[in-house]
Amino acid sequence: MTQMVVSLSALIMSIVLLVSGNAFLMTLLGIRLSIEAVSPDIIGWILVCYSIGFVLGTLYVHKIIGRVGHIRAFAVFAAASAVAALLYPMAVSEPFWAVLRVISGFSIAGVLVVIESWFSSRATNTNRGALFAVYQIVFYSSAAGGQLIVNVGDPANFMPFSLAAILLTLALLPLSLTRMEAPAIHQVDRISIFTLARESFTGVAGALTCGVMIGGFYALGPVYATLVGLDVAKTSTFMASAIVAAMILAWPLGRLCDHFDRRRVMFWVAIMAASSAVAVAVLGADNIWQLTLFVGLFTGLSATLYPVAVAITNDRMESSRIVGASATLLLSYGVGSVIGPVVMAELINVLGPSGLFFGNAGFLLVLAVITSYRISHTDDVAVQDQEHYVPAMPETSSVLTEIDPRNEEFHESPEMEDIQRAAQNPALIRLSVFYDIVFVFTSVFIAMVSILLLPF
Repeated sequence: MTQMVVSLSALIMSIVLLVSGNAFLMTLLGIRLSIEAVSPDIIGWILVCYSIGFVLGTLYVHKIIGRVGHIRAFAVFAAASAVAALLYPMAVSEPFWAVLRVISGFSIAGVLVVIESWFSSRATNTNRGALFAVYQIVFYSSAAGGQLIVNVGDPANFMPFSLAAILLTLALLPLSLTRMEAPAIHQVDRISIFTLARESFTGVAGALTCGVMIGGFYALGPVYATLVGLDVAKTSTFMASAIVAAMILAWPLGRLCDHFDRRRVMFWVAIMAASSAVAVAVLGADNIWQLTLFVGLFTGLSATLYPVAVAITNDRMESSRIVGASATLLLSYGVGSVIGPVVMAELINVLGPSGLFFGNAGFLLVLAVITSYRISHTDDVAVQDQEHYVPAMPETSSVLTEIDPRNEEFHESPEMEDIQRAAQNPALIRLSVFYDIVFVFTSVFIAMVSILLLPF
């Protein structure tokens, strides 16, 4: 395990720099637009362009990588994202920033495809579960850390944007100097959303709703924080705490999903997340600790909707279709992340800051109704027949789904085609335990650091 991580150190360092720089920039933009007194509905339209670019990137960057190779493509995408970061403070123009967000989303999608292709190429049947876990821990830890960097300078000047560009540019160095052989890249064949919805409507609805929640919150969370009077330091901690909560709650929800019917788990997660959103909307930001608690519950529970949706869908899929189904669920999430910022921004414009959380509660209650209807009108999958739960990440590309431990088509030899189901595989169970231990300790560590840095 240690040797594997060391061999991937260049990739891991590039991920840390890239993800932290991108997360930092996303929060910075929301704060800067609020400082410029741009209306929330316009902010929503500007920031949603990132999701549009990201979805387009996941669909088309494979062609660019196939034409020029991984290293050159990575350099192009990272450079484009860094240039976009430098251009923001040069001209504060809504149409110009919207174009830059599309470029950023497309570029980050390309960078992630390159990195995840390398990760997938290093995976074997014995290490892919641990590799999958390492990637997620590094990704979420970097995203949480990126939020705290917002404290380093005044968002009203150019310096924070330059720092974001520096981080994105530095991500070029480790991977550009690696001697690892570039992997082959494969375009994943998706199942159409409508076809998948006929087989697992709850899964598609869950992925779409998660996109609405997370896309809307990441785009407009800094705007909400600014509108309710939080300063830059408190806003950065507010956003970091939300990411930490998503890490912490992923583990206990995963345990529940392996012992109970997953559609019922999704129903109660939606209800509790909606209740937390209503609590935030009603109680406001008078008590910062209370706000952080309920926002953490809301974002943490909402983030688990995607892996639960993947698990529900995979329970109804043949192993040969898991990667295609996962790619379609990612696309559903992407569609939701386009809808979220636009709808929530309009609600903020009409209802004030609380509109963000009233709107989220409404979407979650609709999901709860859909899930309840499907439970009462379709048959359950027996708990013993469910695939093993794996905390899937939505903020990624379809490449990483290939090393999902549930993907039996990954097997390296034909003799292993009759392997036991994932839930009965002792090796996979051990990998899952390893993941749980590392995940919990990492989550607790980040939570402690965030609390120590609270500027209250």
